[in-house]
Amino acid sequence: MENTNNKKINLTQTVLFTVASILVLDSFVAPSIIGVSSITLWIFMAIVFFIPYGLLSAELGATYPDDGGIVSWVNRAFGEFPSVLVGWMYWINVAFWMPAVFTAFSGWLNLGVFPEMSMVVQAVIAVIMCWVVVFIGVRGIEESVLVSNIMAVLKMAILLIFGILGVVYAIRFGANHDFSTLKNWIPSWDNTLIYGAVIVYNLMGFELISAIGSKIKNPKRTIPLMTIIAGAAITFFYAFGTFGVLVALPAGEIDTLDGFVYALHELCSVFGSGQTVIFTILILASIITLVANMITWALGANESFMAADLDKRSKLLGHRHKKFGTADNLYYIMGIVSTILIILNYALSGDANDIFWTIFSFASIVFLANYLFMFPAALKLKYTDDTPRAYSVPGGKFGMWVAVILCFFFVALAIYFLIDWDFSSYPFWMQLIGTIITVFTGWLLYKAGKKKSVG
Repeated sequence: MENTNNKKINLTQTVLFTVASILVLDSFVAPSIIGVSSITLWIFMAIVFFIPYGLLSAELGATYPDDGGIVSWVNRAFGEFPSVLVGWMYWINVAFWMPAVFTAFSGWLNLGVFPEMSMVVQAVIAVIMCWVVVFIGVRGIEESVLVSNIMAVLKMAILLIFGILGVVYAIRFGANHDFSTLKNWIPSWDNTLIYGAVIVYNLMGFELISAIGSKIKNPKRTIPLMTIIAGAAITFFYAFGTFGVLVALPAGEIDTLDGFVYALHELCSVFGSGQTVIFTILILASIITLVANMITWALGANESFMAADLDKRSKLLGHRHKKFGTADNLYYIMGIVSTILIILNYALSGDANDIFWTIFSFASIVFLANYLFMFPAALKLKYTDDTPRAYSVPGGKFGMWVAVILCFFFVALAIYFLIDWDFSSYPFWMQLIGTIITVFTGWLLYKAGKKKSVG
């Protein structure tokens, strides 16, 4: 097989890839609903979750720099079935998440630039963007990394401008939240639990680059440094972006889905008659960055899934492109699944639309469940595997225990708040049945590999 992707990925590229995968513009606004204390909550969650998660991921990535990332680590710790299940759940989440991202893509385009855009056009654009991701992904890892790097720089520039506009807006017109009162900076216990869980979801992705660990230049040094640099940058931009939202919008007007668009439009009022032009430029740039999330996660999910010995389980799923060496069929199937879900969302309304978002919430639960395997895997490998560690979580085994407990707790908490606990409602049963079907499918893939091994 000819594989054109032999060039190693350097530190700068890994940092930007990780920033592109974790830093998102379409969902970071939600915690702003609780006001100024949301900035404190971002910083708090960075300390008690993001840092431990990053340190833990850095040790795993630096110690085991082979392809597959999370799948490889779980396999080393717990064996074949859990690793196959994790690879499958990691992948199916992205297949279900991509329609939601590009639904937001079309929605923002409609809301911010083309208010007369029909639902049909929005659907077509969303489908086209899914296949743009597929096209870029199939053409090779280098192309995916390059595009994600460019988008990461654009994301950071947008959030930097967003925050600076917040400062200018506050000076000229006053802020829509009171930043001068100390009590406003202190989150309540309930808000810490609920919106802390939301923040956790927005901070996942440190391990993603390790899905292509063999392509990283000097991973034993690069991955720990990447974790520090990317972690600091992501925390800063999330907090600074939240500041911009709070300056622009009063609490009662913050929309969890489209709040970024409304806040950006309001902040651009500092340009006076130039508001519309500047807003249009910035919102178009913001919309384009949504592509980066899907490029990075599609690459990471596909390569992780392939690491579960997918070629011995299914010739269809485990196929690689003859020229580019990429998991081409996984990309194509991801595009088909996303297209079907987008059509479901736009062609129907009411209950069908609710079903679409229920599927997305179910996919989020399945996605976070992967980490309930990854964190214990890190702890087990600390005790059972004597591979030399170029980097370790500070504090030795005790430090690892602390990191695993904190990470496991907050991810479990996030899953708890994603579940609809109304047993009489269809979302609960869709989530439950969907999870059962997902696990059963993972088991079937595992058994398929076993049968071929025996044969």
